[in-house]
Amino acid sequence: MRRKLVAGNWKMNGSLAANASLLAGIKAGLQKPACDIAVCAPAPYLAQCQSELAGTGVAWGAQDVSVHESGAYTGEVAASMLLDFGCTYAIVGHSERRAYHAETNEVVAQKAARALASGLTPIVCIGETLAEREAGKTAEVVGKQLDAVLNTLDAAQLAKIVLAYEPVWAIGTGKTATPDMAQEVHAMLRKRLAGVSVEAADKVRILYGGSMKPENAAELLAMEDIDGGLIGGASLKAVDFLAIAAAA
Repeated sequence: MRRKLVAGNWKMNGSLAANASLLAGIKAGLQKPACDIAVCAPAPYLAQCQSELAGTGVAWGAQDVSVHESGAYTGEVAASMLLDFGCTYAIVGHSERRAYHAETNEVVAQKAARALASGLTPIVCIGETLAEREAGKTAEVVGKQLDAVLNTLDAAQLAKIVLAYEPVWAIGTGKTATPDMAQEVHAMLRKRLAGVSVEAADKVRILYGGSMKPENAAELLAMEDIDGGLIGGASLKAVDFLAIAAAA
């Protein structure tokens, strides 16, 4: 039985004061969760997350990681640096990184491998645009994105990743895939994983990352192959984030 994971992606939001209020709200409202909970914060605030969340049962992580171990890569953040601040997770291949920073499927796969080699759990994001969905290319697009990872990792490594299906057309648009639409893609992804390793397919948690909110979380999370959520806007409000965690 896969334990649900609810991970907040703050994106480029926050300040020391706002974060302190948000984290205090999460801690104050946190009951003994029946799921794993994490927040992925901008790199400058990872020290604050470490200070505020250590020992609470809430994990924290980064929104990206370099493919390089160290060296002359100005602006990059190495996996070893993230570990210094107690990170458990690193998001890789978010649609915004792919779109605005031209990250290819191969680069995303390399980042996942680097995270794993350093002891971090990569949350590997895949998803299609509205144009791709309307053209009937969802399976082709997300399949290629996943295949790059499958071609880079061995079965043992694969079992340690988290996948996040984020239909790009449903992020920040107010649109959400119906539970059946989301489940169809999640099931397809798990079948593709099983083609490499049945054991990995059973273990890998596949999160839904397309505008999950308190209003739709329970219905989405009831689907067989939806193992949690990668939460954007709703993760910036403690009450909403906690409501999604409760639904999980």
